[in-house]
Amino acid sequence: MDYYKRKIIAEGIAFWTFRSLSFIVIGILFSILGFIIYKGIGVISWEFITEMPKDGMTKGGIYPAIIGTLCLIAGSIIFAFPIGVMSAIYINEYTKHGFFRSFIQLMTSNLAGIPSIVFGLFGMSLFVNQLGFGDSILAGSLTLGLLALPIVIRTTEEALKAVDDNFRQASLALGATKLQTIQRVTLPIALPNILTGLILSIGRVSGETAPILFTVAAYFLPKLPTSIFDQVMALPYHLYVISTSGTNIKDSRAMAYGTALVLILIVLILNLTASAVRRYLSKRIILTNHD
Repeated sequence: MDYYKRKIIAEGIAFWTFRSLSFIVIGILFSILGFIIYKGIGVISWEFITEMPKDGMTKGGIYPAIIGTLCLIAGSIIFAFPIGVMSAIYINEYTKHGFFRSFIQLMTSNLAGIPSIVFGLFGMSLFVNQLGFGDSILAGSLTLGLLALPIVIRTTEEALKAVDDNFRQASLALGATKLQTIQRVTLPIALPNILTGLILSIGRVSGETAPILFTVAAYFLPKLPTSIFDQVMALPYHLYVISTSGTNIKDSRAMAYGTALVLILIVLILNLTASAVRRYLSKRIILTNHD
């Protein structure tokens, strides 16, 4: 009897420990968000979002930085998502278990652990200098795409692994080729979980400063880009500049908090949109399986 009492007590202690840690993490998150909202909400206005910066970025708005950030996020996803998904399909569906597959997975994990500033230096060397793109949206998007690539690969690979092999075998037994099975069976089932990689990659690239510092970001550029070879302002770099090395840091402090809040809201909206699409696809798959 004592054994069962000790077991129940140990289980209760573990439960409350994990629960307390969860509340601590949630509390830290809400504390950070609350601090940014408290400091930045007073700055947010229609003019702040839609106007050009002026007077050394102590007045005006952050419209060019918002557009530049959205361009870089879109460009990096357009580059990283299809390449990452196709790479994961090759690793999971075509390579056999063994040294080669383990080596690719190890290199992908190592790529995910490389500091972002190294990606920035690599992007400057390859895209800016060697390929002649210059400081441009194209160079910045490709650099951020490389940063997001391992996240997309690993999450897609895990999504494909979660698909029951019975679906693949049934498709092959009905005469479908391997490629047709991947296109019509495996990918549709795995797509909701693949979108998780998209959500994570958006969160990763949207807040990076070091890669865009070397490849695209401009200190003060109160105009919108007209091509992928233009420089742009970006919210992470804009936030860094006005917080640390602006012309008048004290006067621009409120703008820094407002910029941080806008960046958080952009990431939140993009993530919620992707999550809504993910839930919609999941429901469709469940209804299709029931039918």
